[in-house]
Amino acid sequence: MLLLGWTLALLLPLLTESFTISLQSTDNITISIKRAINTPSPSCFICAPNCKDLSLEISSGKTVNYTFSCKTPELYFIMEINRIINCSSGACPLNISLQPSNIDGLNRTFTWIILTSKNNGLVLGFSSPSLRQIHPSTLCPDLVSYKISTYVRDSSYSIGTFCRNGTITRIKVQEKGVIALSLPWNVTIKDPGIRITNRSSIQRLSIVECTFHQESLINLLSANYPNPFPNNEEMTWKFVLPENHAAIVYFLNYTRPMCKKKEDSVVYRLPHPIFLKLMENQPANIPGNFNFSLINCEVDQQMTGHPGLSLNFSITVQRKNRDNVSSDTLYHLDLTKESGLIVRIGMRPIALGRSFKPDCVICKGFGECYSELLLNEAKYYKISFLCGNVTANLMVTAEKKIECWNLTICNIANMQLNIAPSLLALPVQLESYTWKLIAPEYISTEIVSKSMYLQHNVTDKACNTTAAGFTYDILSSTNKQQFKIGTFCPNGSIEKIQMRDNVTITLNMPRNGDPKKLTSHDLYVSFVSFIKEECIFTVSPKTKDTIYLQTPNWDYGLPDHVSVSWSINLPNKQSGKLKFGTEMMDISCEVNHAYVKIKEQIGDGTGVIRREDEQLPGALDMYSAFWVNISNCKPWAQTKKLKLSWSITFSQVSSVLKIILIAACSAVAVVLAVIATVCCIKKKKKQIDSPVGIYNSKVNTEAPRRQAIFKKGRKTNESHIYAVIDDTMVYGHLLQETNGTDPEVDVYRPFEGPMGDAPPVPPITFPNGSMREEIKDGSIKENVKDENITGDIIDEPIGLSMKDNEIYVFSQSISRQPVENEDTSLPYMDDSRSGSTSI
Repeated sequence: MLLLGWTLALLLPLLTESFTISLQSTDNITISIKRAINTPSPSCFICAPNCKDLSLEISSGKTVNYTFSCKTPELYFIMEINRIINCSSGACPLNISLQPSNIDGLNRTFTWIILTSKNNGLVLGFSSPSLRQIHPSTLCPDLVSYKISTYVRDSSYSIGTFCRNGTITRIKVQEKGVIALSLPWNVTIKDPGIRITNRSSIQRLSIVECTFHQESLINLLSANYPNPFPNNEEMTWKFVLPENHAAIVYFLNYTRPMCKKKEDSVVYRLPHPIFLKLMENQPANIPGNFNFSLINCEVDQQMTGHPGLSLNFSITVQRKNRDNVSSDTLYHLDLTKESGLIVRIGMRPIALGRSFKPDCVICKGFGECYSELLLNEAKYYKISFLCGNVTANLMVTAEKKIECWNLTICNIANMQLNIAPSLLALPVQLESYTWKLIAPEYISTEIVSKSMYLQHNVTDKACNTTAAGFTYDILSSTNKQQFKIGTFCPNGSIEKIQMRDNVTITLNMPRNGDPKKLTSHDLYVSFVSFIKEECIFTVSPKTKDTIYLQTPNWDYGLPDHVSVSWSINLPNKQSGKLKFGTEMMDISCEVNHAYVKIKEQIGDGTGVIRREDEQLPGALDMYSAFWVNISNCKPWAQTKKLKLSWSITFSQVSSVLKIILIAACSAVAVVLAVIATVCCIKKKKKQIDSPVGIYNSKVNTEAPRRQAIFKKGRKTNESHIYAVIDDTMVYGHLLQETNGTDPEVDVYRPFEGPMGDAPPVPPITFPNGSMREEIKDGSIKENVKDENITGDIIDEPIGLSMKDNEIYVFSQSISRQPVENEDTSLPYMDDSRSGSTSI
């Protein structure tokens, strides 16, 4: 076993590659092979020739053969190649090459130490490739890096760490310069692309020259970063820009020293020098080539623990203004009459994957420039833009708060939501304009569109944002939550929206939108009496087109226990066919029930109620204004929320219905004539002491309107029976008799039924789960489930309670005898938008 071990030890060197390094005496090169930092315990050795060495030194004029005792020496060893280049005796134009050239297999660092006199400066050229500066703690993507240093009074200071493929073409240093090129073990390059020349003294620590060929963004660091900049020294950056380009300088981070003499500062030569402090606003959009210098003061060395001077900054180079916006033009922004308004002008979001991010600044006047500018209310501004493409790269957003905590003071009613006119005069597009409406508790908000009306952006009919020019996002909010009412655009059918809580309205402009289309914006806001529902929509279609509606918060579903109503008016002489998009609500309730209720806005109009476990009605024909109310429960599955959509298709009323409508109007005229006659009789009756009849003030004064209610004839429906009558002929002599018959006497009974001035409320739910609807005479009617539409009609009878001390008796001449079982009822038809008509 021991013999086998000795045999492997002798044969192992023969299994690895052998290296030979030969250095000429004139090369001034020294090579060191040493242990890498933080490597595992020694298990690999250098064999030169004995396999026991952990390091190897090769000096000029020597030739050395060596190998390693392991197959992966790159894990344990590194190589440093140091060369001294002496330019003190005269000019030394020199293209640096990698010597020796046959070294590979280990991580290598080539270091060139260039010497010159104190009166000369060194120019280190990096033409191919140029360099890009990085933070000292980061690595280059290809692991090939350059470190450049210089000496000041025998102290070494780092100019920076650099990667390949950048904009830095030359670095000038005073006295001695050091270049270190690091290569990984598996990378070999033929030409490092370094050229050295000596020049006259530069009288400063260094000059870094950056040459730009296109739009670019780079980061630069002060010498010795993040450590302090050398005491009482100056460093300069020279920027060479292509034609028709400008530069913007941003200070990303800096620290300042505690100065003993003079003061730290920066200076721009444009070409005249401009001296500024680090905390001051720096120039923006500098046209053409320019120099930028960082100057340190004489630091107080006794102030230990102070960070000293350091600077991290970026420079963006981009084309000058390519649109018709001039950097010499001042734009006036008048916000003196605006209250609660904040305007932001800043960069548009940049699409992912773009290699260059353009930069723009907005200036107050021509001096104070910022990448983002916030403008406050009640002020007057003069601003200018310094940007390659203002329209494409900048945008304007505005937010205005309209608060009212005391209605007696602010009294906001029918107030127009205006856009500050001067915002539309800017060359930057208005991206969004937000109004936040904040009202006292138990006060609701009403939004009205007087001319354009709003279209709900629904799945069945999306808004055409290009044609509309803009859209609105409307949100309802409380201190605890908010949800989106919806997205709306102009030219729709929604005239008014009432919301219970605070409201946020955001006007959004599409990219490259036309600001001229904002002339159609006409929203008005009022603070109104509190409503219990979350919101109420008033829908007033202007055309015969089909309209589409859906519940709010469509993306997430209607919140729990929220009730929403739609008051839908029909166009003149039009009927509407309502049809839901689904057959069921598709939810299961844990607490309470969800309801859909449809009710005509007249006292005895059609009513339909459906619960979440019932099938929604089919197509419904509506002949007058009606309500749609949707009330949500708390579903079992919170991931499955209530979503309902429906459409309303309009059509002309048929000729038969027109005749019925004319008949209804005639009946109304007859009733008015009868009331006038009653008034005359009452005036004369005041002379009679004994009462004849008692007036019932709670009886309906409106003509019967639906055949579904009054289907009996005159003799069978008992509508002619007197409440109280003592003498039927007391006033007979005042009326004209016909054919010798006695005058027909009747009692005036005023109408008392629902007038359609409020949305329908959900029915009462009893503990046993039944759903019943209370009516005014105290009786209770069960809601009968029937798929036939006529089976869904809910009639509300008229109460007949009496009231004393009011005497009304009227007579009517009859030209013919009444026919047995004649149907004298008048069918309901009313095309008015207000709902019912009181008589």
